[in-house]
Amino acid sequence: MIVIGDPCPIFELPNQDGELVKIQSLIGNQNIVVYFYPKDDTPGCTVEACSFRDANQEFLDLGAIVIGISSDSVSSHKKFSNKHQLNFNLLADQNKIARKLFGVPTNLFGLLPGRVSYVINKKGIVSGIYNSMLDPNGHINKALDLLKTL
Repeated sequence: MIVIGDPCPIFELPNQDGELVKIQSLIGNQNIVVYFYPKDDTPGCTVEACSFRDANQEFLDLGAIVIGISSDSVSSHKKFSNKHQLNFNLLADQNKIARKLFGVPTNLFGLLPGRVSYVINKKGIVSGIYNSMLDPNGHINKALDLLKTL
C-alpha cells in the first residue's frame, strides 16, 4: 500500500478516448490528483466526478491536473464523460493494474472497489491520501487544501 512520501507508481492506461496516458510523462510538469472510484454513473461516483469537474479550474490554477481511474471500460468512460461533460481524463484500469500498484483497498468484504484520492507533487512523490467511500466531496476539498500548501 502506498503511503505519503512514496514515489508515484508508474503506469500507463487508456483514457476515455482510447489514448494511452503515461503517468511518467506527467510527473515533473504539474501536481497530479489521481482518484480511484468504484464505478461509472453510480450516485456517489457521479457526485465525485461532477465535483472534480466543477472545481477543475481551481485545480489548474493550483498547477494540478485531475485523473480519475476505475476498472470500467474505455467505452463506459466515454459515455460517463460525455453524459456529465467531464473535463479531465478517466483511465480504464480493467485489469486493476494501477489499483494494485497503489494498493487501493476494497470495501464491503472485498466486493466494492475503494474510493481513494492521491495528491502527487511535481517531483512525483505522494503528498496526500484521502480514503472515504461515503464522502465523495471530501476528496475534492482535501486535495484542494493540500495543493494550496505545495
